[in-house]
Order: sequence, then C-alpha cells, then structure tokens
Amino acid sequence: MFTHLLEILGIFVVNLINSLGYGGVFLTMAIESACIPLPSEIIMPFAGYLVYSGKFNLLVVSLWGALGNLFGSWVAYGVGYYGGRPFLDKYGKYILLNKKDLDLADRWFNRHGQSTVFFSRLLPVIRTFISLPAGISKMNFGKFSFFTFIGALPWCYFLAWVGFKLGPNWASLRVYFHRFDLVIGLILILGIIWFVKKHLKKN
Repeated sequence: MFTHLLEILGIFVVNLINSLGYGGVFLTMAIESACIPLPSEIIMPFAGYLVYSGKFNLLVVSLWGALGNLFGSWVAYGVGYYGGRPFLDKYGKYILLNKKDLDLADRWFNRHGQSTVFFSRLLPVIRTFISLPAGISKMNFGKFSFFTFIGALPWCYFLAWVGFKLGPNWASLRVYFHRFDLVIGLILILGIIWFVKKHLKKN
C-alpha cells in the first residue's frame, strides 16, 4: 500500500518537474515543506538526474529546491503562528497538552530554536513538520527563515548531487530513504506513546 502510494507520488513529481522545469522543483519542495509529505527524496534526486541529462544546473536546481523549502515553511510557520497556540490553549487538553507543555515548547524554541530548525532540515520526516511548532512557539521569523534556508540548501544539494551521480538509476535511492523514514517514524511513534502514557498517569 505504502509502496504503491510512493509510486503515485513519484509519477506526480516527475511529471510536474518535466512540465514546469525549475518551477516544478520549487513547487514540489514548497508542498513538501508545508506539512504535506511529498518526499524530497524523490524530488531532488530526479532533479539531479535532469542535471545528468543536461537539462538542469546542479547549483541552480539546489537553490530552487531550498527556496521552495523556505516558501513552504513560511506557510506552515504562519499556520502555527496565527492559529496554533490559541487553538492549543483552548483545545489542547483534549489531546493531553496542557499549558505547562506549551510553555516548555516555547522555552525550548527560545533557547534552541536556531539549531533545532537547522538540523531538522537534514532529517527525513521531521523536516516536513518542524515549521509548525516553530510558528506555534513564535520563533523569531527572521532567524527561522535564515536557518531554514541554510539547513535546506545542503540537503537539496546533496540529494541532487546523488541523483546526478546515479544518473538513470536515481530512483534506487527511494529504497534506502524509505527504510530511514521508517526508522524515524518508529522513533516518533514511540515518543508519542511515551508522552500519552506519562500524561494519562498525571491525569
């Protein structure tokens, strides 16, 4: 089921980039960063293959990918900033989030937000969703934008470079990144289970 979904997403990405060129890279990376899990592990390696084919430039496509990442992150950040905290203050108790949890998240982003945003851009799964809690915690927008971009740029360049080196075999990368995604996803699920158990005991 999941593999079939990846195939559908892969076809969508390939067709969009083939149709729109650099604009397709920008658009698909923006979608991926707006909390919609369209995998950059498909987008940028295919863009790298187009570098191999002579249609794209490696540095230019990496820049467009990072700019798309930044734009999509602004969308998710805005949702968190303008709607997230008031909504969670009112309804957070129904998903086991209390004021203490939200204040802790605010303090975390105030202290470590820069490094959190930067390094999260290098991690599959997490990189898609980090902008939302940054917005909820009202992290400084200028710093958020800067660290989002400089975190996204090396990730985009790396994936495009690997796609360039693999050439026609670029799609083989999906197998390895899929396994890594599963590991990250499992860690997140275990963390959620621990969080729920802890808060149920408190209540």
